[in-house]
Amino acid sequence: MVRFETEVVKVSPAAEEGIGKWRIESTEKEKKVRRDEIYDAVVVCNGHYVEPRHAEIPGLSSWPGKEMHSHNYRIPEPFRDKVVVLIGNSSSAEDISRDIARVAKEVHVACRSNPADTFIKQTGYNNLWTHSMIESVHEDGSVVYQNGKTISVDIIMHCTGYKYHFPFLDTNGIVTVDDNRVGPLYKDVFPPAFAPSLSFIGIPWQVLPFPMFELQSKWIAGVLSGRIPLPSKEDMMIEIKTFYSTLEVQGIPKRYTHRMGNTQFEYDNWLASQCGCSETEEWRKEMCLANGVRKEAHPETYRDEWDDHHLVSEAYQDFSLYS
Repeated sequence: MVRFETEVVKVSPAAEEGIGKWRIESTEKEKKVRRDEIYDAVVVCNGHYVEPRHAEIPGLSSWPGKEMHSHNYRIPEPFRDKVVVLIGNSSSAEDISRDIARVAKEVHVACRSNPADTFIKQTGYNNLWTHSMIESVHEDGSVVYQNGKTISVDIIMHCTGYKYHFPFLDTNGIVTVDDNRVGPLYKDVFPPAFAPSLSFIGIPWQVLPFPMFELQSKWIAGVLSGRIPLPSKEDMMIEIKTFYSTLEVQGIPKRYTHRMGNTQFEYDNWLASQCGCSETEEWRKEMCLANGVRKEAHPETYRDEWDDHHLVSEAYQDFSLYS
């Protein structure tokens, strides 16, 4: 059953109803009907591209210019003849900076991962520069970068991603979001304390989402049906703590806990092995990696031009098996 126009207000353990039971409080908007129901399991799949994440910059509260998030970007025209700073260096910043450079006076992209002395004019543009991160902003409208540059700016746009946000979920502090780390989660899906009755789909990012989320769904279904066993809660926690320690040793910030990148295929194959499915096709891996190379070399045209037609042919051959 799918229930439309219904807001889930609260999800909480219903211990009085039995081990693993969950109380779901919801409101049907049009009829204004409030429901209080008990379920055997909850799968959280509310996405994580709704609650914008903003950079923390000294002086921003008193800076007089306009501040916004890429979540609210629609068209370039409002930026005509403006000096714009975009914070971030991922897909949103790359795409939006080039889009508004056609009409803006100047566009400056500030990125934390760039060396402190970075100041590069982008190829093919006379008004688009890449900088190091912003050091501070000031009441006179100026923005000071770590590279020492000072620029008078009209608009700051945060292209800084999103927060994981589960306002409806009450686990008495057992499942938390700390600097964008949702945890503890075994394999980014099951919180050991509540497994298998509580699970999450879609937590990893910088991935090919739909094949991965389908595999996560199959794994959860298999676990809930009793066909696929989980390790003990103790063993799941040990693996989680080991993973966290590895990230710390590698110097990976907590906020990047769920970023996978090229490790996604190993994760996908692990899920597939649990579910008895085939591993990720080689053409899919190669296509993903080739796309990353093209994007860096040809940011303007990589979506429209490619030279890996043999991989496309292999994909079509695979797809024909499902027709």
